[in-house]
Amino acid sequence: MEDRERIKAILSRISGRGYKAYRDLEGSYGLAPGLTFYLDHAQGDPFAAPSRVRLRMDMTKAQYPPRLFKNPVRRMALQDFILRAFAEKIRPFSRGRGTGGSGRYSVDAGGQEILLRSGCVVTSEYVEVRFFMGLPAAGRRVLGKEALEMILVDLPRAARSLEYAAHSAKEVEAFVDLVEDQEYLRRRLAERGLVAFVRDGALLPRRSGVDDRPMERGAVLFESPPELRVTMETLHHGEVTGMGVPQGVTLIVGGGFHGKTTLLEAISRGVYPHIPGDGREWVVTDAGAVKVRSEDGRYVEGVDISPFIKDLPMGRDTSFFSTEDASGSTSLAASIMEALEMGARVLLLDEDTAATNFLIRDARMQALIPREKEPITPFIDKVRQLYREYGVSTVLVLGGSGDYLDVADTVIALDSYRVLDLTERAREVARKFPTPRHPEGGDTFGEVRSRAPLAESFSPRKGRKERVRSKGLKEILFGEEVIDVSDVEQMVDHSQARAVAEILRYYGRQMAGSKTAMKEGISRVLDVVLDKGFEVLTGWPVGNLAMPRSFEVAAAMNRLRSLKVTFVDGDLGRK
Repeated sequence: MEDRERIKAILSRISGRGYKAYRDLEGSYGLAPGLTFYLDHAQGDPFAAPSRVRLRMDMTKAQYPPRLFKNPVRRMALQDFILRAFAEKIRPFSRGRGTGGSGRYSVDAGGQEILLRSGCVVTSEYVEVRFFMGLPAAGRRVLGKEALEMILVDLPRAARSLEYAAHSAKEVEAFVDLVEDQEYLRRRLAERGLVAFVRDGALLPRRSGVDDRPMERGAVLFESPPELRVTMETLHHGEVTGMGVPQGVTLIVGGGFHGKTTLLEAISRGVYPHIPGDGREWVVTDAGAVKVRSEDGRYVEGVDISPFIKDLPMGRDTSFFSTEDASGSTSLAASIMEALEMGARVLLLDEDTAATNFLIRDARMQALIPREKEPITPFIDKVRQLYREYGVSTVLVLGGSGDYLDVADTVIALDSYRVLDLTERAREVARKFPTPRHPEGGDTFGEVRSRAPLAESFSPRKGRKERVRSKGLKEILFGEEVIDVSDVEQMVDHSQARAVAEILRYYGRQMAGSKTAMKEGISRVLDVVLDKGFEVLTGWPVGNLAMPRSFEVAAAMNRLRSLKVTFVDGDLGRK
């Protein structure tokens, strides 16, 4: 083939030369009929970030039936399946062949969640995977023979995984159908009056705090209490039965180490579909559910936290509250108001990560410290107003405050990972032991105000260059700034963090300064990405971005210490 000979000629010519000679190889090449290799960017050094490459197979060769990608959900699922299969196929070929990262392939195929990724694109014309390869070098000299083996031997072999015929048709169909059914259930929760669904037989515990795969031995499978058991129709799996978590105020209670947080974490992750075998495939949560927590020291800019906090010492304004160093209570108040501003429909909280003085002020403390001396209105006195006025439900893990029994609609108990409905028992306890505390929340929840980021907020430059990238799930580097996102718990993939970094840069260029509300501006940017692809953010195809939710984009933006905002007229979402 002419292109194969052209690759051989180039590599023969540059072999032994300085590493930057690999740039002569940039371009596109036919490796086989219907298969094209793209070297979009050759790295300048064997120790630098690896080269950006793509493999594209014509659909006439790949032969995926159109039914597998006939709508956006099924297309996302098929792309995820293909990317994982390609990553598995190319893994044995990834090995050291010289200096630095020479000879290694990197495919961003994801973990337990299924996300829209930049690493695979399926259209009616082609299937394309985008990944990285370390072009081989001895020191900083081109190793032509080894590079030839990678391009002309490894890649065509790995490319076989792009063909429909390389897989079990039943397996592909089952994968795509499962994802579609998870999304189908998610869209139907509200019409059933639910915020989440956990199927009987789900395996919720994980192996460890750093290993999100299902626990291998000793895990108790989920079983719904009869009082909360519901049956849901699916498109491809018939009826599924499990626990429905109702709208309103739900408490998850029980002794320590009995599984309360495990259940809440599964519900928190249920905003995303999961791969077969994860154990949480049928844990489905309202897409508008946001987990919030206290974050001592976080930056807050221009948030109206007055529904929760007023009359601070020294006359500090809480209707436009800003601080470089928030406390546990002010940070949690800000996070809740920011989530509401972005349209959250469900709040998820765990008392272990929430400031106690924000959650509750008991009768004795009320007697000791008069209301006029306490600036915090505790969450217990706002949670029902939030549901009544804005339709926002709350799921709260609780073990230390029985006063919440007075405001709960549903009480779920965990006993050695067994799930019980204690709602009626909780009401009996509340009647038998009435609390002497008095509500402090006033007549209404208060206003949820919308803010517009100012153009001066976004400066991605560090020196002469722009620096926009992530460091795992903990930090986003944005120009001179380091954004701490370690407590943004529903950002679950490193590639989401990388995408958020790019979205912030794009937002600064396209949206900031227009007095567009943050919610609307972020929504517009995400719509552009969905319409035009991730390359609208970067300017070129790249294989390591994954779609975040608007809530996580906003969370990162709100933690940007250069953020400056102005209010947009009008309140949000009041029923």
